[in-house]
Amino acid sequence: MTDAPAFAPAFDHEATLLACAAGERGALQRLYQQEGRYLLGVALRIVRDRALAEDVLHDAFLNIWTRAASFDPSRGAARGWIFTVVRHTALNRLRALQHEVNAGDDLEELADHHEPAVQAPEWQADLGRLEDCLGQLSEAKRASIVYAYVDGCTHTEIAERLKAPLGSVKAWIKRGLAALRECIG
Repeated sequence: MTDAPAFAPAFDHEATLLACAAGERGALQRLYQQEGRYLLGVALRIVRDRALAEDVLHDAFLNIWTRAASFDPSRGAARGWIFTVVRHTALNRLRALQHEVNAGDDLEELADHHEPAVQAPEWQADLGRLEDCLGQLSEAKRASIVYAYVDGCTHTEIAERLKAPLGSVKAWIKRGLAALRECIG
């Protein structure tokens, strides 16, 4: 009979993140060995493709390594922070892929037409009108719309960037779009 305890000690995620922040590569390896299969499962549930999920996991571990110093134990558990990094990395990858597909579809559709759908002077006039109308919006509404429709940010990401309540961001986008529709008319 051995004197070993019947249970293994709990993995210390916080200490491991702190070691990553200090540049200890072995800490990142221990973290991967401890959580890798679970984190791959999170990524796989989001992107639904094994190879893509593995790429996401790789990118997420790079993010964990480079951002470990930003972990703040007063804001939540280390394990939750790690899973959040993987989740955000997977969602960002999925969002980027959707943008690539949409842009590719638009280009194919334009290539199928023999005549341009919009003549260059009309297109420039429309852009000028849009720019004028955007200029009439408050800074908060304009920034919210640009973050959402140009940068592809979620409402939550916009709220974080603007350091504003989520409900305010949603209202700014809704009211800003209504004002743009009326202005462009």
